[in-house]
Amino acid sequence: MRSPTPALTLADAERDVLEKLSKSATAPHRDVQRARALVLACQGLPNAAIAMQVGVSPTTVTAWRERFAQDGLKGLSVVRAGRGRKVSIPPEKVEAIVHATLHTKPKGETHWSCRSLAKAQGVSPATVQRIWSARGLKPHKVKTFKLSNDKRFEEKLIDVVGLYLNPPENAIVLCMDEKSQIQALDRTQPSLPIKQGRAGTMTHDYKRNGTTTLFAALDVLTGKVIGQCLPRHRHTEFLKFLRTIDAEVPKGLQIHMILDNYSTHKHDNVEKWLAKHPRFHLHFTPTSSSWLNMVERFFGKLTDKAIRRGVFQSVPDLIDAIETYLKVTNENPEPFVWTQTADAIMQKVRRGRIALKALSN
Repeated sequence: MRSPTPALTLADAERDVLEKLSKSATAPHRDVQRARALVLACQGLPNAAIAMQVGVSPTTVTAWRERFAQDGLKGLSVVRAGRGRKVSIPPEKVEAIVHATLHTKPKGETHWSCRSLAKAQGVSPATVQRIWSARGLKPHKVKTFKLSNDKRFEEKLIDVVGLYLNPPENAIVLCMDEKSQIQALDRTQPSLPIKQGRAGTMTHDYKRNGTTTLFAALDVLTGKVIGQCLPRHRHTEFLKFLRTIDAEVPKGLQIHMILDNYSTHKHDNVEKWLAKHPRFHLHFTPTSSSWLNMVERFFGKLTDKAIRRGVFQSVPDLIDAIETYLKVTNENPEPFVWTQTADAIMQKVRRGRIALKALSN
């Protein structure tokens, strides 16, 4: 008759480590199994009973005990050479998949998908996905960009960023722009409200009930917004909005306005009005650089929170929703914080221009 396996001898420090590891919820599962098996072995349980409790074979328990007797705690989480899951995809195939992802396209399509590339390379879609994930490859995504060709780009960039990071004293800095052609969209059928287990719904088609244009000026320091909805965005409407700003900003403050190069902002009548109101100072962003105007962040929040999912049966309904959002926002304003310096932005722009130049050569 085979003699029972003797209990595993452990030092107090070893037992403490193994007991903590056997109860861990974050350690690798195999390490937890092994620690639990060794603790049970220390209690004198036979290998077969330990194997049943831990969920492995008795042979595995025997191997773990022998390994611990030889290497102690230092070899607990080490996988010996030749052990573990074997590599099923050779490095050459991995390299071929990465090369195809970066430098080729499927016929008639703009980019690879997991399934199309897997079929072309003779592997599974899961294999392609693992390789892409390990290397941060996302061919299904694309980011948009536009480098400004403004000859005075650096000069205007430094001017605008300087207002953000070091605003002048006794002055207010306003980011101003128009959100034009905001549509009052009504749905062709009533929307269903959200309920447990189902998102709210709205029809994909709509009825157009007219448009309005929001003129907005964001106070960089406080986050408050001066806003006015007007039918169009000609120079006459712009002048009307300038008068609104002039009335709302305390008389003792200079007004520095950051805005784009839209021709309306440079109309002769606008220039004449500005000449009569010397406390207004206009700072133009470079062309193709709307990202430099922080009021665009406000427009994004307005669209997301008050317009995109709204139902408007008329333009007055739309204007009322916009004005309500402005009122609520101004009751507890949160300013956007600009952090990038002009030098940091210029370095990115230079790298972008170098990359574009290399592609064009």
